[in-house]
Amino acid sequence: MPRKILSIGHAYIDVTFVTDHMPTGDEKHVGQDYAFCMGGNAMNAGLTSAKLGVRTDLLMPVADDDLGQYTQFHLGKLDNVTLIKRRVNRSSLSLLLPNGDRRAIVRVRDAEYGPVPPVDMRRYFALHVDGHQPAAAEKYARDAKAAGVLTSLDGGSFRPTTDALLPFIDVAVVSERFCEQLELTPAKTLNYLADKGVKIAAVTLGSKGIVWKENGGKTRKLTAIKLPKGAVVDSSGAGDVFHGAYLTSYVENPDADWADHFTFARSASALAVQVLGTEISIPDRSAVDEMMKKHPNK
Repeated sequence: MPRKILSIGHAYIDVTFVTDHMPTGDEKHVGQDYAFCMGGNAMNAGLTSAKLGVRTDLLMPVADDDLGQYTQFHLGKLDNVTLIKRRVNRSSLSLLLPNGDRRAIVRVRDAEYGPVPPVDMRRYFALHVDGHQPAAAEKYARDAKAAGVLTSLDGGSFRPTTDALLPFIDVAVVSERFCEQLELTPAKTLNYLADKGVKIAAVTLGSKGIVWKENGGKTRKLTAIKLPKGAVVDSSGAGDVFHGAYLTSYVENPDADWADHFTFARSASALAVQVLGTEISIPDRSAVDEMMKKHPNK
């Protein structure tokens, strides 16, 4: 089986900006900094896997407008990346304002998708979805499950289609917001995911790390890397980097313990939060390996 990942989600252009004042009404203000790059949960997870060395296909909605042309041009320059384009009429845009380990986001998107492109899941080693393109996500998660291909879910939020998708998911890494939407504690969310058939059920807890269960067993915990005061610049996209990094680790060593995969991902995301912007914050492999040497504990 090829060691390649398919990532399905929604493509954005992200503009992340820093300002000490948000103007209102008929007012102008000059901000301090900005970053312009690709965005979207599964998009940046896939770009992380690609940058860390794993061939990755991106099944993403891309328009033929100016921003869509930029998206195709930019992705075409990257190593290990192939775009599988799904038609939309207009490109999607995100405006992000970071605030330490939090961020405010305004999104404008076109979710009127064209036909789902045909994909043979037997060509892949892992599938990653984020809940966008729900029909495509469920179809290819079902196909992947039948083909014995690992399936991964970024559960940043609980969506109307999540319950239908979960029976086809092997690894679900969800957020505290996901838990809050279900009105469940992280511990009860792990049980909820396990009851749905998820083999590796995990909840990310920001600066408190991650908890997970494997095959409904005991709860395990990995603490976050403690960074120097003021080191966190922008948490936007750090979760996407975490997903892409654990998938990279899995593809490279599928027999390793999930503590190893999550430890590798922890190092990658700890680097990502120290850079302004989403895609631009994805670290290279040498930086992640160096961070692993400094923080090897599980």
